Parts: sequence; C-alpha cells; structure tokens
Amino acid sequence: MSAFVHRPVLSREAPEALIARPDGLYVDGTFGRGGHSRLVLQRLAPQGRLIAFDRDPEAVAAAAAIKDPRFQIVHAPFSAMKERLGDLGIGQVDGIFLDIGVSSPQIDDPSRGFSFRFEGPLDMRMDSSEGQTALDLINSLSEIELAKIFREYAEIPNFSKLARAVKASADAGKISTTRDLAETVEKVSPSTPRGKIHPATLVFQALRIAVNDELGEIERALPEAFELLGKGGVLAAI
Repeated sequence: MSAFVHRPVLSREAPEALIARPDGLYVDGTFGRGGHSRLVLQRLAPQGRLIAFDRDPEAVAAAAAIKDPRFQIVHAPFSAMKERLGDLGIGQVDGIFLDIGVSSPQIDDPSRGFSFRFEGPLDMRMDSSEGQTALDLINSLSEIELAKIFREYAEIPNFSKLARAVKASADAGKISTTRDLAETVEKVSPSTPRGKIHPATLVFQALRIAVNDELGEIERALPEAFELLGKGGVLAAI
C-alpha cells in the first residue's frame, strides 16, 4: 500500500494570506499531516519561525519528519495556544493559521472511528489519549441530550426519532462499532437517492463535534488568537 500523501486545500492562497513578514513568527494551529506547515516554511526566511499545534498524537508523531530548525510542534489543541506559547516566553506572533475540522488521515483510519465507510470502534476522538469516545457519549447521555446534539450540531430533521432509536439500540448492547451505528440510523432514515448523502453522515458529524467540543474550541481560541496577533498580524482560517 502506498503512503498517504496529504494535499492541503488552498495551498497557494493560505501561505500568501498568512505571511506578511518572511522573518516573522507564525503559528499553525492545526498541523494535521503538515501540508500547510511545509508550505509556510517554504516561504519563511532563515530568521523566520513556525510553531505548530495539534491535539492528535499521531499528527504530533508525523511532525517529527520535518527536520527544520525553524519548526516546532506542540501537542495541544489550538484553544490552548496562548497558554502554551506563554510557556515558551512568546506573547505575540505575526500570523496564525487554522484549518478547522477533521483531517483525511483521521477519516481514513478505521481504528479512529470517524467514518461509517469502515468497520471500527466508535471512537471519534481527535486526541485519542484522553476524553470520552463517541460510544461513551452515547451511553452516558439521555435520549433528550442526544437529540439536542443531533439537532444543534447537524440540523437533522428527525433528531428525536433518531435519538430514541440510537439510545434503544445502545441500551440493548447492539451498538459498539461504526457499522452498528450506521445500520441503526438506516433503519430509521432510509437510504437517500443516489447522489445524496448517506443518512448516517450527519449523525457521525454531530457526534464528532460533540466528542471533540469543536465549537467550544473555536469559541475559546478566536479571542485569544486576536490577542496574540501583533500589529499587522494575520489570522487565516479555512
């Protein structure tokens, strides 16, 4: 099997928008597999510096492949960048880049449980070293709380019916894998016509957002990002 190659979106636009001073200090808050970080490094001067963050231990491990003295990786979510930069004695930066959301390597790894395309554990944690899994969440929430997640994080029309079915199956011990959940959803929401999304897509999206507190991460990170930016600094987000 060939190695995964990450092709970052907006590969030309993102570094161009971010870098006003090639000799400045920049932050990549969502390293992933380093596609954007590598492009930023290509545009930095020898005096420039890039500090990347990622909450995924696998992403942090992948960052070891970048042998560049201007580069540093920190295992932390981007919501913690102000605190962690402070630990490094850094109070201001020239630019911050965020590519928000799940990454392809996470989706394509069955063991991470992000996709119903593969049989795998219902995990969905971006940081697999801590926190509740999607299955833990389903088991711990009430039907009403689960319905709220389906409604608010994915705007699923039949959120109440779906939550009832998922909770009933989970309570009966019938949900432990991604395929179990997808099949439960399909029984409540029949397959859509060709070209439409699979009925489980929005359910997986809602659970992923809840497991990783993705909206909370953004709400906490943005004010701090603006505080970190120096005069003329740039925040670029996808």
